[in-house]
Amino acid sequence: MPYLPNEREYRSIPLERMLGNEEKEYRVSGYATTFSDPYTLFSYEGIDYKEQIDPNAIDADTDMSDVIFQYDHSGMVFARMSNGTLKLSTDEHGLKVEADLSKTSDARNMFENIDSGMVKEMSWAFTVDRNEYDETNHIRTIRHIKRIYDVSAVSLPANPNTDIAAARSYIDGEIEKAKEEFLKREQQKKRIRLLIDTRR
Repeated sequence: MPYLPNEREYRSIPLERMLGNEEKEYRVSGYATTFSDPYTLFSYEGIDYKEQIDPNAIDADTDMSDVIFQYDHSGMVFARMSNGTLKLSTDEHGLKVEADLSKTSDARNMFENIDSGMVKEMSWAFTVDRNEYDETNHIRTIRHIKRIYDVSAVSLPANPNTDIAAARSYIDGEIEKAKEEFLKREQQKKRIRLLIDTRR
């Protein structure tokens, strides 16, 4: 599957990073992602293929105009930026999320699920418009995020066969390019050897 620059991607992190407070104000906060902190997307033939977010990937050009807080990236909206119940900000550590889940009974129920430990994962959805791949260390670095769609509490950890499909297709493309370069070099070496042999 070819890599599409505007394809929506999803990443999950442990929800332990998103903690409520003891006073039952129905607020959660934490980090949706960290910066310059490589994480493994998948392993293939003994090689770990990783990804990291550049500290400058989220900037004034990133569309965060109306990010929403959902469950499993669908259905009910529990908080959103446009009404002030969701705030996103960046610091040296990563993308910080602060959500007020007090405004509706459904949002308060979501808080209770998080607070009780029933929901333990968080995910965010975004599109990438600039990235690069380090062939030596097998690391994709996301240089700029075009848009953030939502941050979601999720019931299960990310499915590596779906949630990272866009990233994997990008890295698969880089692997194929490396194989092609290797084959070209090998063919060139053979032609040079053949030329030397015929001149002897």
